[in-house]
Formats: sequence, structure tokens, C-alpha cells
Amino acid sequence: MNLDGQRVLITGGSSGLGQRLVVVFCELGARVAFNYASNEAGAAETERAARAFSGDVRAFKQSVLDVAGLRASIGTLEAEWGGIDVLVNNAGISQALPVALLEEEDWDRVFDVNVKGAYLTTRAVLKGMIRRRGGRILNIGSLAGVRLIEAPVHYAASKAAIKGLTESLAKEVGRYGITVNSLAPGLLEGGVAAGLPDYRLHAYLQHCPLGRLGTFDEVARLAAFMVSDANRYMTGFTLVADGGL
Repeated sequence: MNLDGQRVLITGGSSGLGQRLVVVFCELGARVAFNYASNEAGAAETERAARAFSGDVRAFKQSVLDVAGLRASIGTLEAEWGGIDVLVNNAGISQALPVALLEEEDWDRVFDVNVKGAYLTTRAVLKGMIRRRGGRILNIGSLAGVRLIEAPVHYAASKAAIKGLTESLAKEVGRYGITVNSLAPGLLEGGVAAGLPDYRLHAYLQHCPLGRLGTFDEVARLAAFMVSDANRYMTGFTLVADGGL
């Protein structure tokens, strides 16, 4: 499996899974651009790690809700690279709040970043993919969006929306040779699991056949397979990677 020569845009690349996605995709031969909202130190670390494998790594400081910024950065990549082959919608946020304490602005903020951000970025990239009649879109979902598990309601609902977006968009753009899939990880080391109370973590591991958390690297390499030429006939599918929960 390799991504030699693939032109990739990854959202939310300054920390966590996004950071590992950038590095692994570069390791596998891709040219990678990523954006980030505010974490400049994390973005610099992503670039440093990725440049060990690729000389063509680009960072854009912009929110996925910045329509003008997205248009400008994607226009730059289209002009300088000649197109974008792969989009990974990874940017996302959550809050550990019970529904009774959720304010309207909490709900809106999570849906704006997790769902509207994916829509806006996809819309901006799709025009070029349709024109070239080909492309790969991968939306990073969550186990919380496809299973009945204890999770913040607004986060779970936003990730369920990502599954719906994936399926509907796959149906719409398949005629142009574009595939759209979703990857839904379970709990990962260094991710949301780091903030869970011990009893929640213990309960998860107790029901997980593999008896451990996943890693950013495992999920990033699975993502790379999903957008590679080795996976050309899967579309509209949500792949769950949760250790068999």
C-alpha cells in the first residue's frame, strides 16, 4: 500500500489523530496539506515530523468554518499542485457535558465544526474532483455515531450526521468516479480516552475483545488504505475500528 504522488488535504492536522494522519500519509508518499484553527505549536510539530518523509507539506492556519480562507487555500493547492486527489475531513471537537447542562451555543459549536466544517471543506474540494472526474473523500466519524454507547449527546449526534453525509454524498458523486467513505474509531490512546474517568475506561476495556485502546497510528494507516488505489470499489461505507466492541 502506498500513496505515491497523491495530493491530499487533511483538516485538523495540528494534534491527535489529525497529526498522525499527516505524518503517515507523508510516509506513504503523499503530498499533504493540512489546516488548523489555532494550535501553532502543534502545527509546527506536525510539519517537523512529516518533513522526515516528505518535502511537500503545507500548513494553513484557518478554521474549517472560514469559507473565504478555504476557498483561498484550496485555490492555491489547485493552482500549484494541479488538483487535490484526497480529502480527509478530520477536524472535530467535543465537550464532556450531560444533555441537561448543554446550552444552545454548545450544541451549535459542536455541529458547526464537526458537520458544517466537513460540508464546507467538501464543497470547496468537490468542484475540482468533479472536473477531473475522480477523487477520494474520507470522513472521520466515531463509534459514538454508530453504536449505542455513553457519549455526549451533541457529539454523538454530530458523528451520526457524518455517517448520513457520507452515504448521501457517495450516492450523489459516484457518477463522477469519486468515492466517499467514513472511518469510525473507538477509543484511542491519547484521544478522548485520556479524559475519561477510570470506571468508564474500565467498562470499555472489559467489553472490548482485544482488551486495549486503539492507537492513532493504527487508525491513520487504516485511513490510508481507505483512500488508496487498493480500495477503489468501496463507497458510502462506514468502517468501524473499535477492537471488536
